[in-house]
This record gives sequence, C-alpha cells and structure tokens, in this order.
Amino acid sequence: MKLTVLVDNHTTIDHYYLGEPGLCYYIEDEDSRFLLDTGYSDIYIENARRLGIDLSNLDTIVLSHGHNDHTGGLPAYFEHFHNPGLKIIAHPGALSKKQFDGENIGITLSKMTLIENSQLILTKAPYKVSPNFTFLGEIPQLTDFEPRKAIGTTSGGGRGEASDFLFDDSALVYTTPEGIYIVTGCSHSGICNIVEHAKSVTGDSRVLGIIGGFHLFKLGEQVDRTIQYFKDNHIESLLPCHCTSFRVRAAIHQAVPLKREVGVGLTLEW
Repeated sequence: MKLTVLVDNHTTIDHYYLGEPGLCYYIEDEDSRFLLDTGYSDIYIENARRLGIDLSNLDTIVLSHGHNDHTGGLPAYFEHFHNPGLKIIAHPGALSKKQFDGENIGITLSKMTLIENSQLILTKAPYKVSPNFTFLGEIPQLTDFEPRKAIGTTSGGGRGEASDFLFDDSALVYTTPEGIYIVTGCSHSGICNIVEHAKSVTGDSRVLGIIGGFHLFKLGEQVDRTIQYFKDNHIESLLPCHCTSFRVRAAIHQAVPLKREVGVGLTLEW
C-alpha cells in the first residue's frame, strides 16, 4: 500500500507543492487507485501532476464527509477528466446541504450531477473499497469522552433544517496480517470512536497507526483521554494533521513521539 498526501494545511520544506486548509490522499492498494477526499479546490490536481501521479483513471473517490474542505475539488475532477468508470463512495448524509453562519460549507455538486458522472455509492454500512481498504460507514458512539458536536445546520432528504452532528463523518481502515491502520479525514465522530469501530468491523484490535485529521484544537480532558487511549492501545505510528492544532500535536508528541510530519508530498508505504 502506498499513500501520498496531495492536499494538507502544510507543505514540506524543499518540496514546492501547493497547500490549503483541506485534505486529499492518493492511495494505491494492489491494482486499485483511489482518493480519500479532494481538498477545497483544484490544487490536488496540480500537486498530483508535479508528483507524477495520473488521476485520469482512478477507480474510486471516497468522501470522508460532506464539508467543502474535503469535497470542494470534485467539480475540478469532472472538468479535467472523463472517467465513466469512476465510483464515488460516501455516507448518504455527505450530500446534504450544510450551512454555518449563513454560508454553504457542504458539497457544491448535486446528487444528480454525481450520478451522471460516476457510479455513486451511498452507504451507512461498511463498504469494501479495494482489496485491503474498507470504508467504515456511519461511526457509532462508543466512547464516553468524545461527544458529537454540532457544526452549523444540515437539511435535505425531505427533512427540515437541523443541527448538523456530522453523522456522515467516516474513515478508512487498511488491513494487514500484522494489524490495521486508520486513514481519516476530519474525525468529527471522534478519532477513538473511529478506531473502536474499525476494530469491530475488521475483528482486529491491533492498531498499528493512524493518519489524518483528529479535529482536536484545545487542550483539556478530551485530548488527555485521547492520548491515554493511544497509549493503552499501543498505537506507535501517529500522523495527526489537517484539523489537529499545533498544541494538540505537541501534547501527543510528549506522550507518543511523532516520527514524521505530515505535509503535501509525504508518501507512506505500509
């Protein structure tokens, strides 16, 4: 398995790629090639070009959730590439209208546009993406220290406007003979909830590593208990990024040393 960061809030020294507050990962798993998210704009396409990555014949684009810093690049994909075999996998709620302070923060493409340009797969249940990757579907509440917090409002599917608790937030799990890795977008559902659900889906409690946004900003009890969870589960390879503040990353580093820094162009092989 090979994962390359195409979009992150950070770029790396001496590698001249474009960055933005968003997330996009290019993943190769055996013969499968897919993206997790598309960032906020079209820069993932330019970064892929500079990295020598061909996005024209992807198998799949997985959407971790519906926020525009993860789905904003989708229109650019359809503008640049004709790929009728493309699958798009997401939770049904990812296509709902999302607003915050009167501004649209959700996906800009309609469900019909996605159906016309791809094979759209909307599922709350886990779904096989590639030989060794599974989309986790809807994440249940499994911990007592990661309460779901509403971000703005959501509407759609015949329902009126309501607080958006991001039930569409999901992640990927990668299975190996030695254990599992978690690849997450924003972890609005709680990074430890995600890990616990991944254990249940795979039947494997050996968590080898995590990369992605943890959606943690302020130090406090939730961060303390999250770090303790990492330690209790002996998770040694942690790569927090995107929506994980510097203070939180520093606190994690004190307890579980972070061996690498995430930025556009980083490549991992597991």
